[in-house]
Amino acid sequence: MKIAITGGTGFIGKHLARDLAERGDEVVAISRGRYTRGRGVPSHPAVSHVAADVIDTPALTKAFAGCTAVVHCAGGAQEDAAQSFHQMHVEGARSAVTAAQQASVKKFVFVSYLHARPNKGSAYHHTKWEGEEIVRGSGLDYTILKAGLVYGPGDHLLNNLGNVLRRLPVFATVGLRERTVRLVAVEDLVVVIRAALTDKRLSKQTISVVGPEEFPFSTAARRIAKVMGKPSLVVLPFPVIVQRLLAWVSQFMPKPLISASQVQMLAEGISIPLPDSQPLPEDLAPRTQFTEEQIRKGLPN
Repeated sequence: MKIAITGGTGFIGKHLARDLAERGDEVVAISRGRYTRGRGVPSHPAVSHVAADVIDTPALTKAFAGCTAVVHCAGGAQEDAAQSFHQMHVEGARSAVTAAQQASVKKFVFVSYLHARPNKGSAYHHTKWEGEEIVRGSGLDYTILKAGLVYGPGDHLLNNLGNVLRRLPVFATVGLRERTVRLVAVEDLVVVIRAALTDKRLSKQTISVVGPEEFPFSTAARRIAKVMGKPSLVVLPFPVIVQRLLAWVSQFMPKPLISASQVQMLAEGISIPLPDSQPLPEDLAPRTQFTEEQIRKGLPN
């Protein structure tokens, strides 16, 4: 099967591209930037790279030509000078859907966020939901995957926390009373995406994807610190409003510590699916736990 992946050199996209290529599929990895070897980008004879903006419909139509399926992974939890949330999640979804229709693509898989919903007061949540609505109304054979917090080699979670804890063994919670998370291993999400490409049970469905364990985010920080040889991690309860202020200040940094959308995610928790999504069939449910081995695999060197 020939499969196009938008956001093909991003965290989820590159893991998916490598997995599909190793299983014998032909992959078209699409991203804004030029292809650069290294940085975890798949180097495989079955993976070709196309530089195209996600809102460039003609370029996407050309890239999708001959593809049986499209996996739309493009997006982000932070806006930048080049792209807003609306451009990434709404215009991007509209462009990808239109290109898929014009290229006669048979299957469209959209990777969204667990709590994407309208009128939340969060541009990230709202625009992700708007993207879902475009896909649902497309007439394509779609599957929308509302994924929780995904981790693995090359992610933001282990990279950011690992780098912070390496400098200072202190973790500030988002809220005086923490909400819980259910972390999803990227390899488990890849299995679900792969199934969505062919499994009729997931056809024209909105599906939630959450990990097998539920715990406060500080538990994840403690496990990471232990693997890093810093078992005496200090956990400081911080009010949500303080974290929102930190996010506002962070936006002016070259590498923001945390974004407003990430504060919103952790403030409300990332563990309970919304009523608009269905659970995965039991045989596809993520089972990989957040163990020392998993953490060690994903921590930056």
